[in-house]
Amino acid sequence: QVQLVESGGGPVQSGGSLRLSCVVSGVTDSKNCLGWFRQAPGKEREGVATIDSDGSTSYAESVKGRFTISQDNVKNTLYLQMNNLKPDDTAMYHCAAGPLCSPILVPRVPALIGTWGQGTQVTVSS
Repeated sequence: QVQLVESGGGPVQSGGSLRLSCVVSGVTDSKNCLGWFRQAPGKEREGVATIDSDGSTSYAESVKGRFTISQDNVKNTLYLQMNNLKPDDTAMYHCAAGPLCSPILVPRVPALIGTWGQGTQVTVSS
């Protein structure tokens, strides 16, 4: 059973940085995609970034140049380094694991995303 546990969120001022972590367990398919999506109250889910099994990464336009996704295969941990944070980045951030990256980056259909964690809250104040 796939389990994902996020941490690292919290309050931060505009322009600040945070690094989110996600411990991944139970993933047996080496071709899985890992990624992050976020959801703010009253807003739709929004994809943030993905990293495919070959190491290739993709980012939402809104975070390009500010966020970096990476993984440590030894620690089975996925990271999201977030720099130059803006109030619009305020949301619950979820890490996800699934067979494909596109449903994580465009998370319109929850059943296609795969598995995701409970999330960690990021609050950016101006």
